[in-house]
Amino acid sequence: MTAIHATAARRRPPEPLERDADVLVIGGGMAGAWAAAAAAAEGASVVLVDKGYCGTSGVTATAGPGHWWAPPDPPEARDNAVRGRQAIAFGLGDAAWMHAIIDQTWRTLPTLGRHYRFPTDDRGEVNYRAVRGPEYMRALRALAVERGVTILDHSPALELLATADGTIGGAQGLQRQQANRPWRISAGAVVLAAGGTSFLSHLLGSRTNTGDGYLMAAEAGAELSGMEFTAAYTIAPERSTMTRTMSYAFATYYDADGREIDAPFGPDQTERIARALLAGPVFCSLHRLPADIQARLPTISPNVMLPFDRWGIDPYRQRFAVTLHNDGTIRGIGGVQVAGLDCATTVPGLFVAGDNASRERVAGASSGGGNVNSAWALSSGIWAGQGAAAFARRAGVNGRAGLRPLGRAGLAPTGSAGPVDLAALRSAVRSEMHPYDKNLFRSGPRLGRSRQALDAAWRVVADHAGGDVSQVLAARETAALIASARWSLTAALARDESRGMHRREDRPGLDPAFGQRLLVSGFDEIRVRPEAVPSPSGVHARELVS
Repeated sequence: MTAIHATAARRRPPEPLERDADVLVIGGGMAGAWAAAAAAAEGASVVLVDKGYCGTSGVTATAGPGHWWAPPDPPEARDNAVRGRQAIAFGLGDAAWMHAIIDQTWRTLPTLGRHYRFPTDDRGEVNYRAVRGPEYMRALRALAVERGVTILDHSPALELLATADGTIGGAQGLQRQQANRPWRISAGAVVLAAGGTSFLSHLLGSRTNTGDGYLMAAEAGAELSGMEFTAAYTIAPERSTMTRTMSYAFATYYDADGREIDAPFGPDQTERIARALLAGPVFCSLHRLPADIQARLPTISPNVMLPFDRWGIDPYRQRFAVTLHNDGTIRGIGGVQVAGLDCATTVPGLFVAGDNASRERVAGASSGGGNVNSAWALSSGIWAGQGAAAFARRAGVNGRAGLRPLGRAGLAPTGSAGPVDLAALRSAVRSEMHPYDKNLFRSGPRLGRSRQALDAAWRVVADHAGGDVSQVLAARETAALIASARWSLTAALARDESRGMHRREDRPGLDPAFGQRLLVSGFDEIRVRPEAVPSPSGVHARELVS
């Protein structure tokens, strides 16, 4: 081959990758890996696509997640756990769903023992509840591969595919490490487990979480729920992404003059620290951290001490500056509405799991933190995978013909495609969704101004972004970020009260009229409608998942 022919061959667009599967899982974090393994265990052929590398991308791989863990005996252990959660759910939780994820987690997590070495305590008892994130994700990948799941790494999904009647039948995207090779996978059902979004904050491990799953689900016709509960912030050393917070339960905080700040560990600590940060720098000392935890911390969360080691700071004897990073829907609540007990959505063939799904039923209006969120990721992943496999069996191969793409903003501009400053649009999202005086301490006027700013950003990305294959992923991520922020702001404006994580300074009280979930949908014009929370039914977990 001549040099000219060789150059032409290198420039030739790569041949598209086309595959068929019973179940397609989009996202390779904790929920996606459990979903893929669960679907494969039901006999389904499964393909999992991940924007990064399944096993290292996402927030779980950077953490030491604990799970909501309560034994079935004595029975009051689970009842007390659920009762405690209901007390901070502010009327939006569902006790039956809470019991269900506790039970599913208890039964499922130990089965990973073939791939994960669970530690034992001094009495020889196995500790299943807390896991080491990197090893946990490596074990989940091994489990999925063992069950025959095909994994396509560095292969972000760009849009869903649907049949003429709106049933979801697959997705398409590109392979970033294969010269943006297009891929198209037709499937009997799709599980969206692409994570939530921290609106490009510095939450550790969240770089790939840009709300892509929300955008794709909404384009298919799904509604989102709980998007107003996105004012989750996490403490971290300043200039660091180390948002691992267990040690900070023992922290003492000081202002720039060395005066101790009244911010005891509790539900309002974040707000107290945020107000102090608005007034000036805040410093922290971990001198009250018990010696036994200090000794075990490098084993529990080895990365926590790395920033201090680099800076030459002893956090147990020296003070260091801290900040708060926005966690958005990752430690918040919102996501795609779960319409069925199998984590189905209202769109046929589409299922959701983990942060991609709303956690209101299991977390209510307060952050699920690490334990509830981890148990939800595991359980919803199992249920979505099983539900998708069952749907695919019923649909068969005949329902996969004539698929049409659903992607809009960032792919199919409504106006003339042209150069768009995506970096400026992303900066607009950060400037409206990160500041404490806009997103944490909310008011109607401030929320309205933020919504107007992002309405303008949406018109730019929807009307003009798209067409350039080298920019298509960034354009879709930007569209997803703006759309997610606009849904959050719209729901926050509609919830004209303060409840749980949603704090309105102009509406400080809890209004019984808002004891309902708020569902949002739409793009240019966003719609909000209430969904009543059913009265407690006494349904037990076993009945719920049977």
